[in-house]
Amino acid sequence: MTFRTAALRPLRAFSLALMLALAACGEAPPSPKPVEAGDETACALDGMLLRDYPGPKAQLQYAESEPEFYCDTVEMFSMLLRPEQARRVVAAYTQDMARADWNEPRGQWIDALRAFYVRGSGMMGSMGPTFAAFSRREDAEAFAQKHGGKVLRFEEVTPEMADLRGGAHHDERM
Repeated sequence: MTFRTAALRPLRAFSLALMLALAACGEAPPSPKPVEAGDETACALDGMLLRDYPGPKAQLQYAESEPEFYCDTVEMFSMLLRPEQARRVVAAYTQDMARADWNEPRGQWIDALRAFYVRGSGMMGSMGPTFAAFSRREDAEAFAQKHGGKVLRFEEVTPEMADLRGGAHHDERM
């Protein structure tokens, strides 16, 4: 990690949290409600159909456009934590895996900035290891106890943790 990346990470998290907090306080228009993904909803990054993959999904809602969906929370973090992200995010949602079925998650959208995440569990998402999302810390801790991993808040996730290069990049045998 470069000094620039390390220095910008808290600023990015703070500015995103501040923007969404101001929206919630009435200083800006209220955050839009989450949109339900349909059977043909595709991931904004790779075109994969969300319905075909396990694990929590995500959606980002921008001020100037329709919501974009992601088939994995790693993709959501990658988009939110990019220093070059220029579009104004007005809401970020993921699914509460204490209430949604891991293999066929539907609905159960929660505020991604207020969620608790489990990183490093044995449960796989669309692209391999993913962040399991929960609205309550107790549910995240129970999941980590059962499946492994560490419980994190949104602001504790780093760009390095949201690496989209996949499992082959981390496989030292390749």
